[in-house]
Amino acid sequence: MKELRWYLLASVVIFTAGYVLGNNWSGLEQFVLQQLQGLEGARNQLMQSDNQELSFFVFIFYNNAIKAVLIMFAGIVFGLIPAGFLLVNGMVIGFLLRVMESKGVDIAELVVKGLLPHGILEIPAILIAGAYGMKFGMLLLKKWFGKREQRRAVSLAEWTKRTGAGAVWVTALLLVAAVIESTVTLWLMK
Repeated sequence: MKELRWYLLASVVIFTAGYVLGNNWSGLEQFVLQQLQGLEGARNQLMQSDNQELSFFVFIFYNNAIKAVLIMFAGIVFGLIPAGFLLVNGMVIGFLLRVMESKGVDIAELVVKGLLPHGILEIPAILIAGAYGMKFGMLLLKKWFGKREQRRAVSLAEWTKRTGAGAVWVTALLLVAAVIESTVTLWLMK
């Protein structure tokens, strides 16, 4: 994690910028609504399930874990995909909170009941995944375009091994977050 500290900071800044954009800029509504349409259809199907908690758990865990691990290795495109992923996720949360507030929903209660129980693990896991992806992108930039000593110093095999270990930890955090979201959060939000 020490190696990732600047990339973690960048992840937090990008995610926060996305939140601010989603919460304040109404011009992004159509874009964010498109991002949410797929989730709405999935939610409606999951609500029809005989075992809602299990269905939500499986969907949430696989959706988050697959995206997080892909983001960790998607840095191959100079770290742009992980940065975009963090920005969009921040925008979605900011937009949803703004819409809920405009409908008279108590935002403090929504955050405490609907976001905090699982988000305390899920958001850091996503930020860590984004940091790994951005670091991977920067390593590739140095490897391909850096000075000769920088190119020799970059060990992609070592980084891939570390990222694999990081993926295990991120997936474990997302597993616990999915259990909480599909039980505690679902129960609190009913």
